[in-house]
Amino acid sequence: MQDPGNPDPARVMFDADDASRALGIELTDTGPGYARTRMRITESMVNGHDIAHGGYLFLLADTAFACACNSHGPTTVAARADITFVRPVALGEELVATARERTRFGRSGIYDVTVARDGQTVAEFRGHSRSLNDERT
Repeated sequence: MQDPGNPDPARVMFDADDASRALGIELTDTGPGYARTRMRITESMVNGHDIAHGGYLFLLADTAFACACNSHGPTTVAARADITFVRPVALGEELVATARERTRFGRSGIYDVTVARDGQTVAEFRGHSRSLNDERT
C-alpha cells in the first residue's frame, strides 16, 4: 500500500495525463518498474479497415510505459519506442497493456509492454526511457 505522505509517482503523472484519460484509458496497477493500463476500443478508434487504428494501441502501450518508467520518481520521458502489431483488434474489445522494466542504467531504461485482449497478445511495444532529473530542456 502506498504511503499517503508519499504518493505513487506513476499515479500522480497519470492523473495529470489529460490525453490518456480523455480516451478512456485507466491505470489499474502500478509498482516499481511496472504498470498496467486498459482501454476499450470505441467507434472513433476504428480505421478504414474496420479494425482498431494502430495509433491507439501505441498510445495505450505508451501510457503503460510512461507510468512504469515514472514509478521510480524522477521525471522520465520516452527517448525511443517501437511497436509490433501481432493481431487485429475490433470495435468494443477491451485491451490491457502491461509494462515491465527490463533494465535501468544511469538515467536510461528499457521497458517492454505487452498489449493483450482476453490474455491473447495483440501487440508488443519496447520503450527506451531517459530521466530528466527535472531538467526540462
